[in-house]
Amino acid sequence: MPTLTPIEAVDAAIAEEMRRDSTVLMFGEGTATKRHALLEEFGARRIRNTPLAEGIIAGTAVGAAGCGLRPVIDLLFAPFLCYAMDELVNSAGKLRYLSGGQFSFPLVTLAMTGGGWGVGAQHNHNNEAWFVHSPGLKVVMPSTPADFKGLLKTAIRDDNPVLFFMDIGLLYQPGEVPDGEHLVPLGQAAVRRRGGDVTLISYGKTVHACAQAAETLAGEGVAAEVIDLRTLKPLDTVTIVDSVRKTGRLVVAHEANRLCGVGAEIAALVAEQAFAALRAPIARLGGPDAPAASSYPLEQACAPSAEAIAAAARRLMRA
Repeated sequence: MPTLTPIEAVDAAIAEEMRRDSTVLMFGEGTATKRHALLEEFGARRIRNTPLAEGIIAGTAVGAAGCGLRPVIDLLFAPFLCYAMDELVNSAGKLRYLSGGQFSFPLVTLAMTGGGWGVGAQHNHNNEAWFVHSPGLKVVMPSTPADFKGLLKTAIRDDNPVLFFMDIGLLYQPGEVPDGEHLVPLGQAAVRRRGGDVTLISYGKTVHACAQAAETLAGEGVAAEVIDLRTLKPLDTVTIVDSVRKTGRLVVAHEANRLCGVGAEIAALVAEQAFAALRAPIARLGGPDAPAASSYPLEQACAPSAEAIAAAARRLMRA
C-alpha cells in the first residue's frame, strides 16, 4: 500500500471521484492555487478558486447540489463555517426534508479544525458538535490517512450534505492508504485496540492519544479498548454500547470544549443503554470553555493528553 499524508489522501479521493463521476466538482478558498495536479487534470471548470466569502461559497454549493451536481467545497478553517451557517444548516440540512425527498443535496464541506499550528482562536475552534446538533447534516472527523480517503469518497457519493473536519495536527502525518477503490462506510466506528478492562473513545487526533494511553496501561496490566468514532453523525451506537457492556468502564476524550460536546452525548447514551454494566462513573475529558491560545504549548495543554487519559482510566480501575 502507498504511504500518504491526509492532505495527499484527500486529493487522491477527490481525483478518483472526479474521474468516476463527471458531476463532481470542487471549489473554495485557494482550491485551484493549492491543488495543481487536480487543476491540470480536470481544468478550471471543475477546480475553481473563489473569493473569501464563505456564505457565497456554501450557497453556491447548495444550488449546485440541488441542480444535480456533487460539489466539494473548501472553507479552510472551521471557525469560518460561522459565515456559512445559514446556507449549510438552514438550507443544505433542511431542503431535502422540505421537498419531501424529491431533491437531494449531495455536497461535502471541508474544514480544518483543532490545534497543532498555533493559529490562534479565530482560526482554531473545534465546533463539530454544532453540526452534529443540526438536522439533515452528516459529520465526519477521521484520524488516519486511510480513513481520510475512504470516508471522503463515501461522503462525496452520499446524497446528503456532509461536514468533513480535518484535524490540523494530523494533516502531514503519513500512513498507509489502500490504492484504488477504498470506501469506508459512514456511521461505522473502528476498534483500534481490543481490551476488556476499560473503553477509551475518541475521534480525530485524540484517538492517537488514546492509543498511547492504552499502550501505557497495558504495561500496568490494564487492557484498554480504543474506539475511533470516525463519524460523529451518524454515530455508531452499537459499537459504543457493546464495548462498555464488555469493559464496564468508559473514558471519552476529545479536544473540543467539554461542555455540551460529543462526549456528553456518548456519556448519556451509555447511561441510558448500558448503565447496569458500569462498574465506575463515566469519565469525560475535553478542552476548556475558552478560546484557543495562539501559543503552541498552551494550545497543546488544553487538549487531552495520553497521560491524562491513562490517569482517568486508572481512577476508574480503582473505583
